[in-house]
Amino acid sequence: MTFNSLQFLIFLPVVIILYFIVPHKFRWVVLLVASYYAYMSWNPWLVFLILATTVVSYLAGLLMPKAKNQKVKKLLLVITIIVCLGILIFFKYVNFLLSSVINFLNLFSMNIHSVALDIILPIGISFYTFQTLSYVIDVYRGKFEPEKHFGYYALYVSFFPQLVAGPIERPENLLPQLKEKHKVNKEDLLAGLQLLVVGFFRKCVVADFTGLFVNNVFADLANANALSLLAAGALFMVQLYCDFGGYSEIAAGSARMMGIKLSKNFDKPFSEVTISKLMRKWHMTLTSWLTDYVYIPLGGNRKGKFRRIINVFIVYILCGLWHGANWTFVLWGLFAGVIMVIEGLIKNPVRNFAKKHNINYHRPLINVIRRVFVYMILVFSAFFFRAQSIQQIGVIYAKLFTSFGFGVNYFNVALSSLGMKVIDIIEIALILGVMYKLYDLAYDTSFMQVDADGNAVIAKNKYFKNIIICLMVVAIALGWFMLISSDAVSAFVYFQF
Repeated sequence: MTFNSLQFLIFLPVVIILYFIVPHKFRWVVLLVASYYAYMSWNPWLVFLILATTVVSYLAGLLMPKAKNQKVKKLLLVITIIVCLGILIFFKYVNFLLSSVINFLNLFSMNIHSVALDIILPIGISFYTFQTLSYVIDVYRGKFEPEKHFGYYALYVSFFPQLVAGPIERPENLLPQLKEKHKVNKEDLLAGLQLLVVGFFRKCVVADFTGLFVNNVFADLANANALSLLAAGALFMVQLYCDFGGYSEIAAGSARMMGIKLSKNFDKPFSEVTISKLMRKWHMTLTSWLTDYVYIPLGGNRKGKFRRIINVFIVYILCGLWHGANWTFVLWGLFAGVIMVIEGLIKNPVRNFAKKHNINYHRPLINVIRRVFVYMILVFSAFFFRAQSIQQIGVIYAKLFTSFGFGVNYFNVALSSLGMKVIDIIEIALILGVMYKLYDLAYDTSFMQVDADGNAVIAKNKYFKNIIICLMVVAIALGWFMLISSDAVSAFVYFQF
Protein backbone atom coordinates (compact mmCIF):
# COMPACT_ATOMS: atom_id res chain seq x y z
CA MET A 1 0.00 0.00 0.00
CA THR A 2 1.76 3.12 -1.21
CA PHE A 3 0.88 6.62 -0.11
CA ASN A 4 0.04 7.56 -3.71
CA SER A 5 -2.58 4.84 -4.06
CA LEU A 6 -6.36 4.86 -3.82
CA GLN A 7 -6.15 2.29 -1.04
CA PHE A 8 -4.20 4.69 1.19
CA LEU A 9 -6.59 7.56 0.48
CA ILE A 10 -9.34 5.35 1.92
CA PHE A 11 -7.21 3.69 4.59
CA LEU A 12 -5.92 6.87 6.26
CA PRO A 13 -9.26 8.62 7.04
CA VAL A 14 -10.74 5.31 8.26
CA VAL A 15 -7.84 4.83 10.67
CA ILE A 16 -8.03 8.43 11.90
CA ILE A 17 -11.80 8.17 12.51
CA LEU A 18 -11.43 4.86 14.36
CA TYR A 19 -8.52 6.28 16.37
CA PHE A 20 -10.65 9.10 17.80
CA ILE A 21 -13.82 7.01 18.20
CA VAL A 22 -12.18 4.22 20.21
CA PRO A 23 -11.47 4.88 23.92
CA HIS A 24 -7.92 5.99 24.65
CA LYS A 25 -6.83 2.76 26.35
CA PHE A 26 -7.58 0.79 23.15
CA ARG A 27 -6.18 3.22 20.60
CA TRP A 28 -2.83 1.47 20.50
CA VAL A 29 -4.70 -1.62 19.29
CA VAL A 30 -6.25 0.35 16.42
CA LEU A 31 -2.90 1.76 15.34
CA LEU A 32 -1.06 -1.56 15.76
CA VAL A 33 -3.63 -3.47 13.72
CA ALA A 34 -3.61 -0.73 11.08
CA SER A 35 0.20 -0.74 10.98
CA TYR A 36 0.46 -4.51 10.60
CA TYR A 37 -2.30 -4.51 8.00
CA ALA A 38 -0.48 -1.84 6.00
CA TYR A 39 2.77 -3.79 6.21
CA MET A 40 1.18 -7.13 5.36
CA SER A 41 -0.45 -5.61 2.28
CA TRP A 42 3.00 -5.85 0.66
CA ASN A 43 3.65 -9.46 1.61
CA PRO A 44 1.89 -11.11 4.57
CA TRP A 45 4.75 -13.50 5.33
CA LEU A 46 7.28 -10.72 5.87
CA VAL A 47 5.41 -9.66 9.00
CA PHE A 48 7.22 -12.44 10.87
CA LEU A 49 10.53 -10.66 10.31
CA ILE A 50 9.42 -7.39 11.86
CA LEU A 51 7.74 -9.37 14.64
CA ALA A 52 10.97 -11.29 15.36
CA THR A 53 12.99 -8.06 15.46
CA THR A 54 10.37 -6.53 17.76
CA VAL A 55 10.25 -9.47 20.20
CA VAL A 56 14.04 -9.83 20.48
CA SER A 57 14.66 -6.11 21.08
CA TYR A 58 11.71 -5.85 23.48
CA LEU A 59 12.94 -8.76 25.63
CA ALA A 60 16.50 -7.42 25.62
CA GLY A 61 15.23 -4.04 26.79
CA LEU A 62 13.28 -5.64 29.64
CA LEU A 63 16.15 -7.86 30.79
CA MET A 64 18.95 -5.28 30.71
CA PRO A 65 18.00 -3.43 33.94
CA LYS A 66 17.68 -6.80 35.68
CA ALA A 67 21.13 -7.98 34.58
CA LYS A 68 23.39 -8.84 37.52
CA ASN A 69 26.52 -7.36 35.98
CA GLN A 70 27.72 -5.32 33.03
CA LYS A 71 28.88 -8.41 31.11
CA VAL A 72 25.36 -9.89 31.03
CA LYS A 73 23.96 -6.53 30.00
CA LYS A 74 26.50 -6.24 27.19
CA LEU A 75 25.77 -9.83 26.12
CA LEU A 76 22.07 -8.94 25.73
CA LEU A 77 23.05 -5.93 23.63
CA VAL A 78 25.36 -8.01 21.42
CA ILE A 79 22.74 -10.72 20.92
CA THR A 80 20.13 -8.14 19.90
CA ILE A 81 22.49 -6.42 17.49
CA ILE A 82 23.49 -9.78 15.96
CA VAL A 83 19.86 -10.90 15.53
CA CYS A 84 18.52 -7.57 14.19
CA LEU A 85 21.48 -6.84 11.93
CA GLY A 86 21.65 -10.52 10.97
CA ILE A 87 18.10 -10.40 9.62
CA LEU A 88 18.88 -7.17 7.78
CA ILE A 89 22.15 -8.48 6.32
CA PHE A 90 20.66 -11.79 5.21
CA PHE A 91 17.62 -10.41 3.46
CA LYS A 92 19.26 -7.30 2.02
CA TYR A 93 22.92 -8.13 1.47
CA VAL A 94 23.42 -11.89 1.18
CA ASN A 95 23.21 -11.96 -2.64
CA PHE A 96 25.46 -8.93 -2.85
CA LEU A 97 28.04 -10.61 -0.61
CA LEU A 98 27.83 -13.90 -2.50
CA SER A 99 28.26 -12.28 -5.90
CA SER A 100 31.14 -10.12 -4.63
CA VAL A 101 33.00 -13.11 -3.21
CA ILE A 102 32.43 -15.17 -6.38
CA ASN A 103 33.54 -12.33 -8.65
CA PHE A 104 36.66 -11.87 -6.54
CA LEU A 105 37.53 -15.56 -6.69
CA ASN A 106 36.93 -15.63 -10.44
CA LEU A 107 39.67 -13.03 -10.81
CA PHE A 108 42.01 -15.91 -10.03
CA SER A 109 40.49 -18.08 -12.82
CA MET A 110 38.48 -20.25 -10.45
CA ASN A 111 35.43 -20.18 -12.81
CA ILE A 112 32.79 -20.37 -10.09
CA HIS A 113 29.23 -19.96 -11.33
CA SER A 114 27.23 -17.10 -9.87
CA VAL A 115 24.79 -17.94 -7.09
CA ALA A 116 21.69 -15.94 -6.22
CA LEU A 117 19.17 -16.85 -3.54
CA ASP A 118 15.52 -16.17 -4.25
CA ILE A 119 14.98 -13.67 -1.45
CA ILE A 120 12.37 -10.94 -1.26
CA LEU A 121 13.68 -7.67 0.17
CA PRO A 122 11.34 -6.80 3.07
CA ILE A 123 9.97 -3.31 2.66
CA GLY A 124 11.34 -0.76 5.13
CA ILE A 125 13.69 -3.24 6.82
CA SER A 126 16.57 -0.74 7.00
CA PHE A 127 14.35 1.78 8.77
CA TYR A 128 12.72 -0.38 11.43
CA THR A 129 16.00 -2.21 12.13
CA PHE A 130 17.76 1.05 12.94
CA GLN A 131 14.78 2.14 15.01
CA THR A 132 14.90 -1.01 17.16
CA LEU A 133 18.68 -0.73 17.52
CA SER A 134 18.43 2.86 18.74
CA TYR A 135 15.95 1.71 21.40
CA VAL A 136 18.13 -1.16 22.66
CA ILE A 137 21.32 0.91 22.62
CA ASP A 138 19.64 3.78 24.49
CA VAL A 139 18.30 1.37 27.11
CA TYR A 140 21.79 -0.14 27.45
CA ARG A 141 23.31 3.33 27.88
CA GLY A 142 20.69 4.21 30.51
CA LYS A 143 19.27 7.03 28.38
CA PHE A 144 15.81 5.50 28.15
CA GLU A 145 13.72 3.38 30.47
CA PRO A 146 12.64 0.09 28.87
CA GLU A 147 9.06 -0.05 27.63
CA LYS A 148 7.12 -2.69 29.57
CA HIS A 149 3.96 -2.64 27.44
CA PHE A 150 4.63 -4.91 24.47
CA GLY A 151 1.77 -3.42 22.46
CA TYR A 152 3.11 0.12 22.66
CA TYR A 153 6.62 -1.07 21.85
CA ALA A 154 5.41 -3.07 18.85
CA LEU A 155 3.57 0.05 17.70
CA TYR A 156 6.74 2.12 18.10
CA VAL A 157 8.55 -0.27 15.73
CA SER A 158 5.71 -0.57 13.20
CA PHE A 159 3.84 2.79 13.29
CA PHE A 160 2.44 2.85 9.75
CA PRO A 161 3.11 6.45 8.64
CA GLN A 162 6.88 6.10 9.08
CA LEU A 163 7.34 2.33 8.97
CA VAL A 164 8.30 1.94 5.32
CA ALA A 165 10.65 4.88 4.77
CA GLY A 166 11.10 6.72 8.02
CA PRO A 167 11.83 9.11 9.54
CA ILE A 168 13.92 6.92 11.86
CA GLU A 169 12.39 7.78 15.21
CA ARG A 170 14.06 7.67 18.59
CA PRO A 171 12.11 6.07 21.46
CA GLU A 172 12.09 9.25 23.54
CA ASN A 173 10.26 11.11 20.78
CA LEU A 174 7.70 8.61 19.51
CA LEU A 175 6.83 6.27 22.42
CA PRO A 176 5.54 8.97 24.82
CA GLN A 177 3.40 10.46 22.05
CA LEU A 178 1.82 7.09 21.27
CA LYS A 179 0.68 6.92 24.91
CA GLU A 180 -0.71 10.46 25.11
CA LYS A 181 -4.46 11.00 25.11
CA HIS A 182 -4.97 13.00 21.94
CA LYS A 183 -8.23 14.81 21.29
CA VAL A 184 -9.67 15.92 17.97
CA ASN A 185 -7.80 19.15 17.40
CA LYS A 186 -8.52 21.51 14.52
CA GLU A 187 -4.95 22.83 14.53
CA ASP A 188 -3.50 19.32 14.24
CA LEU A 189 -5.98 18.38 11.52
CA LEU A 190 -5.26 21.49 9.47
CA ALA A 191 -1.49 21.28 9.96
CA GLY A 192 -1.57 17.59 9.05
CA LEU A 193 -3.67 18.26 5.97
CA GLN A 194 -1.25 20.99 4.95
CA LEU A 195 1.68 18.57 5.19
CA LEU A 196 -0.25 15.95 3.22
CA VAL A 197 -1.03 18.36 0.38
CA VAL A 198 2.57 19.55 0.10
CA GLY A 199 3.88 15.98 0.33
CA PHE A 200 1.55 14.72 -2.38
CA PHE A 201 2.46 17.72 -4.56
CA ARG A 202 6.16 16.92 -4.18
CA LYS A 203 5.61 13.28 -5.09
CA CYS A 204 2.81 13.29 -7.68
CA VAL A 205 3.66 16.55 -9.44
CA VAL A 206 7.38 17.20 -9.01
CA ALA A 207 9.08 13.85 -8.39
CA ASP A 208 7.07 11.69 -10.79
CA PHE A 209 7.18 14.31 -13.54
CA THR A 210 10.92 14.93 -13.38
CA GLY A 211 11.48 11.19 -13.01
CA LEU A 212 10.05 10.60 -16.48
CA PHE A 213 12.95 12.45 -18.12
CA VAL A 214 15.55 10.89 -15.82
CA ASN A 215 14.30 7.41 -16.69
CA ASN A 216 14.42 8.18 -20.41
CA VAL A 217 18.13 9.03 -20.25
CA PHE A 218 19.15 6.07 -18.09
CA ALA A 219 17.11 3.67 -20.22
CA ASP A 220 19.20 4.58 -23.28
CA LEU A 221 22.63 5.78 -22.19
CA ALA A 222 24.10 4.93 -25.61
CA ASN A 223 22.24 7.85 -27.20
CA ALA A 224 22.82 10.31 -24.35
CA ASN A 225 25.34 13.12 -24.53
CA ALA A 226 27.00 15.17 -21.79
CA LEU A 227 24.23 17.79 -21.75
CA SER A 228 21.42 15.26 -21.40
CA LEU A 229 23.35 13.42 -18.66
CA LEU A 230 23.96 16.62 -16.70
CA ALA A 231 20.29 17.54 -17.07
CA ALA A 232 19.27 14.04 -15.96
CA GLY A 233 21.58 14.24 -12.94
CA ALA A 234 20.20 17.64 -11.97
CA LEU A 235 16.61 16.46 -12.38
CA PHE A 236 17.34 13.25 -10.48
CA MET A 237 18.41 15.23 -7.42
CA VAL A 238 15.13 17.16 -7.65
CA GLN A 239 13.24 13.88 -8.07
CA LEU A 240 15.03 12.21 -5.15
CA TYR A 241 14.54 15.17 -2.84
CA CYS A 242 10.85 15.63 -3.66
CA ASP A 243 10.18 11.89 -3.66
CA PHE A 244 11.67 11.28 -0.22
CA GLY A 245 10.80 14.72 1.13
CA GLY A 246 7.26 14.18 -0.11
CA TYR A 247 7.07 10.81 1.65
CA SER A 248 8.37 12.37 4.87
CA GLU A 249 5.75 15.13 4.71
CA ILE A 250 2.93 12.68 3.98
CA ALA A 251 4.10 10.55 6.90
CA ALA A 252 4.30 13.60 9.17
CA GLY A 253 0.90 14.82 8.00
CA SER A 254 -0.75 11.45 8.56
CA ALA A 255 0.62 11.26 12.11
CA ARG A 256 -0.06 14.93 12.88
CA MET A 257 -3.77 14.52 12.15
CA MET A 258 -3.81 12.12 15.12
CA GLY A 259 -1.82 14.58 17.26
CA ILE A 260 1.55 12.80 16.82
CA LYS A 261 4.52 14.86 15.67
CA LEU A 262 7.20 12.95 13.77
CA SER A 263 10.78 14.16 13.50
CA LYS A 264 11.62 16.47 10.63
CA ASN A 265 13.64 14.69 7.96
CA PHE A 266 14.54 17.58 5.62
CA ASP A 267 15.22 21.24 6.28
CA LYS A 268 15.70 23.05 2.94
CA PRO A 269 18.99 21.27 2.10
CA PHE A 270 19.44 22.94 -1.30
CA SER A 271 19.63 26.35 0.37
CA GLU A 272 22.95 25.45 2.05
CA VAL A 273 26.29 26.69 0.73
CA THR A 274 28.48 23.80 1.93
CA ILE A 275 28.21 20.04 1.45
CA SER A 276 28.55 19.33 5.18
CA LYS A 277 25.63 21.61 6.06
CA LEU A 278 23.57 20.19 3.22
CA MET A 279 24.18 16.63 4.44
CA ARG A 280 23.01 17.62 7.92
CA LYS A 281 19.76 18.92 6.42
CA TRP A 282 19.18 15.87 4.16
CA HIS A 283 17.64 12.72 5.66
CA MET A 284 18.28 14.26 9.05
CA THR A 285 17.18 11.27 11.13
CA LEU A 286 19.61 8.93 9.36
CA THR A 287 22.42 11.48 9.64
CA SER A 288 21.84 11.94 13.37
CA TRP A 289 21.54 8.15 13.85
CA LEU A 290 24.89 7.48 12.17
CA THR A 291 26.44 10.35 14.12
CA ASP A 292 25.21 9.15 17.52
CA TYR A 293 25.63 5.39 17.09
CA VAL A 294 28.60 5.11 14.71
CA TYR A 295 30.66 8.30 14.30
CA ILE A 296 30.85 9.34 17.96
CA PRO A 297 31.50 5.80 19.32
CA LEU A 298 34.33 5.48 16.78
CA GLY A 299 35.91 8.56 18.31
CA GLY A 300 34.38 11.28 16.15
CA ASN A 301 36.83 14.15 15.83
CA ARG A 302 38.30 13.66 19.31
CA LYS A 303 41.26 11.45 18.33
CA GLY A 304 43.12 13.54 15.83
CA LYS A 305 42.75 14.56 12.21
CA PHE A 306 43.74 11.23 10.66
CA ARG A 307 41.32 9.25 12.86
CA ARG A 308 38.56 11.72 12.02
CA ILE A 309 39.15 11.16 8.29
CA ILE A 310 38.94 7.39 8.77
CA ASN A 311 35.73 7.78 10.79
CA VAL A 312 34.17 9.97 8.10
CA PHE A 313 34.92 7.35 5.43
CA ILE A 314 33.51 4.55 7.60
CA VAL A 315 30.29 6.47 8.22
CA TYR A 316 29.73 7.37 4.57
CA ILE A 317 30.54 3.91 3.26
CA LEU A 318 28.04 2.50 5.77
CA CYS A 319 25.59 5.19 4.70
CA GLY A 320 26.06 4.13 1.08
CA LEU A 321 25.56 0.44 1.89
CA TRP A 322 22.50 1.29 3.98
CA HIS A 323 20.94 2.72 0.83
CA GLY A 324 21.48 -0.39 -1.26
CA ALA A 325 23.33 -3.68 -1.75
CA ASN A 326 25.38 -2.59 -4.74
CA TRP A 327 28.95 -1.44 -5.32
CA THR A 328 27.52 1.74 -6.83
CA PHE A 329 26.39 2.77 -3.35
CA VAL A 330 29.82 1.94 -1.93
CA LEU A 331 31.34 4.24 -4.57
CA TRP A 332 28.79 6.90 -3.66
CA GLY A 333 29.91 6.59 -0.02
CA LEU A 334 33.57 6.91 -1.03
CA PHE A 335 32.77 9.92 -3.22
CA ALA A 336 30.80 11.60 -0.41
CA GLY A 337 33.57 10.81 2.08
CA VAL A 338 36.23 12.36 -0.17
CA ILE A 339 34.15 15.52 -0.61
CA MET A 340 33.50 15.81 3.12
CA VAL A 341 37.18 15.29 3.97
CA ILE A 342 38.35 17.85 1.38
CA GLU A 343 35.79 20.38 2.61
CA GLY A 344 36.89 19.80 6.21
CA LEU A 345 40.57 20.26 5.30
CA ILE A 346 40.12 23.49 3.33
CA LYS A 347 37.49 25.11 5.54
CA ASN A 348 39.86 26.84 7.97
CA PRO A 349 42.47 27.88 5.35
CA VAL A 350 39.72 29.45 3.21
CA ARG A 351 38.23 31.19 6.22
CA ASN A 352 41.64 32.53 7.28
CA PHE A 353 42.42 33.67 3.75
CA ALA A 354 39.10 35.52 3.52
CA LYS A 355 39.64 37.14 6.90
CA LYS A 356 43.20 38.16 6.04
CA HIS A 357 42.14 39.82 2.78
CA ASN A 358 38.90 41.20 4.20
CA ILE A 359 36.74 39.13 1.84
CA ASN A 360 33.10 38.63 2.78
CA TYR A 361 32.21 35.30 1.16
CA HIS A 362 28.71 35.41 2.65
CA ARG A 363 27.51 38.09 0.26
CA PRO A 364 24.29 37.15 -1.60
CA LEU A 365 25.94 36.81 -5.02
CA ILE A 366 28.79 34.67 -3.64
CA ASN A 367 26.27 32.51 -1.78
CA VAL A 368 24.38 31.92 -5.02
CA ILE A 369 27.64 30.82 -6.69
CA ARG A 370 28.43 28.55 -3.75
CA ARG A 371 24.95 26.96 -3.91
CA VAL A 372 25.37 26.29 -7.63
CA PHE A 373 28.79 24.75 -6.99
CA VAL A 374 27.41 22.55 -4.19
CA TYR A 375 24.52 21.48 -6.41
CA MET A 376 26.91 20.50 -9.21
CA ILE A 377 28.79 18.28 -6.76
CA LEU A 378 25.45 16.68 -5.91
CA VAL A 379 24.77 16.13 -9.61
CA PHE A 380 28.05 14.26 -10.02
CA SER A 381 27.26 12.17 -6.93
CA ALA A 382 23.78 11.46 -8.30
CA PHE A 383 25.19 9.22 -11.03
CA PHE A 384 26.58 6.80 -8.43
CA PHE A 385 23.20 6.75 -6.72
CA ARG A 386 21.10 6.31 -9.87
CA ALA A 387 23.29 3.94 -11.90
CA GLN A 388 22.48 0.22 -11.78
CA SER A 389 26.08 -0.99 -12.09
CA ILE A 390 29.70 0.11 -12.07
CA GLN A 391 29.71 -0.40 -15.84
CA GLN A 392 26.94 2.19 -16.17
CA ILE A 393 28.93 4.62 -14.05
CA GLY A 394 31.88 4.12 -16.39
CA VAL A 395 29.71 4.84 -19.44
CA ILE A 396 28.23 7.93 -17.81
CA TYR A 397 31.53 9.50 -16.79
CA ALA A 398 33.12 8.66 -20.14
CA LYS A 399 30.32 10.52 -21.90
CA LEU A 400 30.45 13.44 -19.47
CA PHE A 401 34.03 14.15 -20.46
CA THR A 402 33.95 13.18 -24.13
CA SER A 403 30.52 13.95 -25.62
CA PHE A 404 30.47 17.71 -25.35
CA GLY A 405 29.16 19.75 -28.23
CA PHE A 406 27.53 22.97 -29.31
CA GLY A 407 24.82 24.10 -31.65
CA VAL A 408 21.15 23.45 -32.27
CA ASN A 409 21.63 19.84 -33.32
CA TYR A 410 23.56 19.00 -30.13
CA PHE A 411 20.79 20.60 -28.04
CA ASN A 412 18.12 18.68 -29.97
CA VAL A 413 19.94 15.38 -29.35
CA ALA A 414 19.93 16.16 -25.62
CA LEU A 415 16.20 16.95 -25.69
CA SER A 416 15.54 13.74 -27.62
CA SER A 417 17.50 11.70 -25.08
CA LEU A 418 15.50 13.27 -22.26
CA GLY A 419 12.24 12.82 -24.16
CA MET A 420 11.61 16.47 -23.51
CA LYS A 421 9.76 19.13 -25.49
CA VAL A 422 9.81 22.90 -25.12
CA ILE A 423 6.57 22.83 -23.13
CA ASP A 424 8.21 20.39 -20.71
CA ILE A 425 11.06 22.84 -20.14
CA ILE A 426 8.53 25.56 -19.28
CA GLU A 427 6.68 23.21 -16.92
CA ILE A 428 9.91 22.20 -15.17
CA ALA A 429 10.88 25.86 -14.78
CA LEU A 430 7.49 26.57 -13.16
CA ILE A 431 7.82 23.54 -10.90
CA LEU A 432 11.31 24.52 -9.79
CA GLY A 433 10.07 28.04 -9.18
CA VAL A 434 7.55 26.87 -6.59
CA MET A 435 9.65 24.02 -5.17
CA TYR A 436 11.65 26.24 -2.84
CA LYS A 437 8.45 27.57 -1.29
CA LEU A 438 6.98 24.13 -0.59
CA TYR A 439 8.90 23.67 2.65
CA ASP A 440 7.64 26.96 4.08
CA LEU A 441 4.12 26.12 2.96
CA ALA A 442 4.31 22.70 4.64
CA TYR A 443 5.39 23.96 8.05
CA ASP A 444 4.06 27.51 8.17
CA THR A 445 0.85 27.53 10.19
CA SER A 446 0.53 31.32 10.31
CA PHE A 447 -2.74 31.03 8.41
CA MET A 448 -4.22 29.73 11.69
CA GLN A 449 -5.00 31.77 14.77
CA VAL A 450 -6.23 30.76 18.21
CA ASP A 451 -9.48 32.21 19.53
CA ALA A 452 -10.29 33.08 23.14
CA ASP A 453 -11.28 29.48 23.88
CA GLY A 454 -8.01 28.11 22.55
CA ASN A 455 -9.50 26.76 19.34
CA ALA A 456 -7.65 27.09 16.04
CA VAL A 457 -9.43 29.26 13.47
CA ILE A 458 -8.38 30.31 10.00
CA ALA A 459 -7.13 33.89 9.92
CA LYS A 460 -9.25 36.09 7.67
CA ASN A 461 -6.22 37.68 6.02
CA LYS A 462 -4.68 34.32 5.12
CA TYR A 463 -7.17 33.02 2.56
CA PHE A 464 -4.58 33.48 -0.18
CA LYS A 465 -2.68 30.53 1.24
CA ASN A 466 -5.85 28.44 1.15
CA ILE A 467 -6.26 29.30 -2.52
CA ILE A 468 -2.68 28.11 -3.16
CA ILE A 469 -3.40 24.84 -1.34
CA CYS A 470 -6.56 24.32 -3.39
CA LEU A 471 -4.60 24.89 -6.60
CA MET A 472 -2.00 22.39 -5.39
CA VAL A 473 -4.74 19.82 -4.79
CA VAL A 474 -5.93 20.31 -8.37
CA ALA A 475 -2.34 19.95 -9.62
CA ILE A 476 -1.92 16.75 -7.59
CA ALA A 477 -5.09 15.28 -9.04
CA LEU A 478 -4.14 16.21 -12.61
CA GLY A 479 -0.58 14.95 -12.23
CA TRP A 480 -1.74 11.75 -10.61
CA PHE A 481 -4.35 10.97 -13.26
CA MET A 482 -1.94 11.82 -16.09
CA LEU A 483 0.64 9.45 -14.66
CA ILE A 484 -1.96 6.73 -14.15
CA SER A 485 -3.08 7.06 -17.76
CA SER A 486 0.52 6.66 -18.95
CA ASP A 487 1.27 3.77 -16.53
CA ALA A 488 4.06 5.90 -15.05
CA VAL A 489 3.00 6.02 -11.38
CA SER A 490 6.05 5.04 -9.39
CA ALA A 491 6.65 3.74 -5.91
CA PHE A 492 8.61 5.94 -3.56
CA VAL A 493 12.34 5.66 -4.29
CA TYR A 494 13.28 4.98 -0.67
CA PHE A 495 10.93 1.99 -0.45
CA GLN A 496 13.81 -0.13 -1.81
CA PHE A 497 15.99 0.80 1.17
